[in-house]
Amino acid sequence: MGRRDFLQVGLHGLAGLGLVDLMRLRSEAASATGKVSANDTRCILIWLDGGPTHHETFDPKPEAPAEIRGELNPISTNVPGIRFSQAVPKLASVADKFTVIRSICHKDPNHGGGNHYMMTGAPTPVPVNCGAFVTFHPSFGSVVSHHRGVQNGIPAYMTLPRQSRSGGPNFLGAEHAPFILDGNPNSKSFRVRDVVLPKSISDGRARRRRELRTALDRMKRFRDAGSNDPSLAFDTYYDQGLELVTSETAQAAFDLHQEPDATKERYGRNDFGQRLLMARRLTEVGVPFVTVYHGGWDHHVDIFKGLKTKLPPVDQGISGLISDLDERGSLENTMVILLGECGRTPKINKRGGRDHWPHAMSVLMAGAGIPGGQVVGATDKNGAYANENVYSPEDFAVSLYTKMGIDPHQIFHNTVGRPVPLVNGGQPISELFV
Repeated sequence: MGRRDFLQVGLHGLAGLGLVDLMRLRSEAASATGKVSANDTRCILIWLDGGPTHHETFDPKPEAPAEIRGELNPISTNVPGIRFSQAVPKLASVADKFTVIRSICHKDPNHGGGNHYMMTGAPTPVPVNCGAFVTFHPSFGSVVSHHRGVQNGIPAYMTLPRQSRSGGPNFLGAEHAPFILDGNPNSKSFRVRDVVLPKSISDGRARRRRELRTALDRMKRFRDAGSNDPSLAFDTYYDQGLELVTSETAQAAFDLHQEPDATKERYGRNDFGQRLLMARRLTEVGVPFVTVYHGGWDHHVDIFKGLKTKLPPVDQGISGLISDLDERGSLENTMVILLGECGRTPKINKRGGRDHWPHAMSVLMAGAGIPGGQVVGATDKNGAYANENVYSPEDFAVSLYTKMGIDPHQIFHNTVGRPVPLVNGGQPISELFV
């Protein structure tokens, strides 16, 4: 995929793929590869962009000096012996339903490089700082799309409300870029681009137009070219797009008004909480990979002031999602992952914040057979370095792909024919497969 194609897919707010284009590209890819995984596991990956603090969430250090332990105290969870920060009380109350890995780490302190490493399982071949998009390797969601293909006419990889900087397909091609659901689903005026009819066209009028088009297509002069006519293929993609627009089942997945008020309250009446609810609905209609992007975690200044507004929606939303999936019987085949590109420095800086720190971070994982009520690995007494059961981003990637029924060590070939391993090394995190 060329740079121009990548920018078109990634910056959908400026250009982006229309629904019919996306259906066409993904259909071509599915036909070319013939790969559709039999594994029915779905994944909701929540990305906290900027690098969420581990001290103030899942790895508090109450015995450390004040400039390290910070202002927040630890609290007990519903699992004896496990303590989290007081800033995540709702997650502490459902700790028996998920695993926290405290010992994933790497050596790239930059947003761009860290984002790429944790979103693809591959380090960048050259140093990368920030930048709008960083792509040297396909993202997890794009690989899942490549293997699962289009199912029930619905894209296999969706992201809300924007694509992360390394969430694209790279050499897998634009057909495996995420379908982006922007906007605020908490708003009464929320609509999904390309899957609602224009206000000027009613459903009945659209169907009449389709019937007229079909009638014209039957006329021999419009089909002289025979079965090799490329417009016949376009009709297939057009029909798939129209089916998604007019399908009551598909439209219902985007309609949060069908959810009881109590469920909406459980997730939180805010844009983040309602995006998590939307993600749950999408996985229930067969979307295998959904990313929920949530930015604003680069707390170099006044971290404790910032966390007062940032953590409560996350605490409520993630605990609500996991509990809801569990009660609905969907947690068995839906994996929930919460992470960012790095942790934060153990020592609070002069501006009252914590800086980038890839040497220790906490990752929450639930569902898909992942045991609940456990902490994997540990950091040292100051939370500076992972020092017990240390795992790499490659290990994390191998574990994710294995849970999704994808061979993590298969070989792809990029656009110039060079062989590229999906994951270069790595091993499953054994505690996730007990």
